[in-house]
Amino acid sequence: MATLKDHLDACPLVAILRGISPDEAEAVGEALVGAGLRIIEVPLNSPDPFESIARLARRFGDRALIGAGTVMTATDIARLAGAGGRLMVTPHADPDLVREAKRHGLLALPGFFTPAEAFALIGAGADGLKLFPAEAASPAVLKALRAVLPPALPVLPVGGVSPETMAPWRAAGAMGFGIGSGLYRPGDDAAAVREKADAFISALKA
Repeated sequence: MATLKDHLDACPLVAILRGISPDEAEAVGEALVGAGLRIIEVPLNSPDPFESIARLARRFGDRALIGAGTVMTATDIARLAGAGGRLMVTPHADPDLVREAKRHGLLALPGFFTPAEAFALIGAGADGLKLFPAEAASPAVLKALRAVLPPALPVLPVGGVSPETMAPWRAAGAMGFGIGSGLYRPGDDAAAVREKADAFISALKA
């Protein structure tokens, strides 16, 4: 199975579709994949999230890594695996959830904010780390963390990232970004999502 870094090398953006419904998922997924994104996350506090994940996995599973965000329980992980998702994202540092995700053969991208949390998650087998909320940190914080974290481990700032703010984070060692409302807000149609995705891709290439 491809590693998380493999997917991030293809495109270092994780689309976070908080609030999306199953009936919207495939059209929005098509817009994102068409723009070049290769990782899509449906937070579990969205309407019928496992159905959205199942539809996205069936349609795009050979071209994109599909997963769930805001994962809080072992039951969530089992349902995610059953829906065909391959990526677990948490908002918080819970090594037990990382171990459970690995037991199900999933990639694990847990949330962290401190060095203690980071190393506990790495010890549990995390494939990458989500620096959350990034608004409360800074590129300087990430640069300091990168000095002690494993060099090949992806760290992704999540929260408040825009096309204009990616460059300093990348210079500090970010290997990717989780993008939520900057890419999708409930009610956005596929064309609007594609336009926003294109802006992020253009910023990455600049």
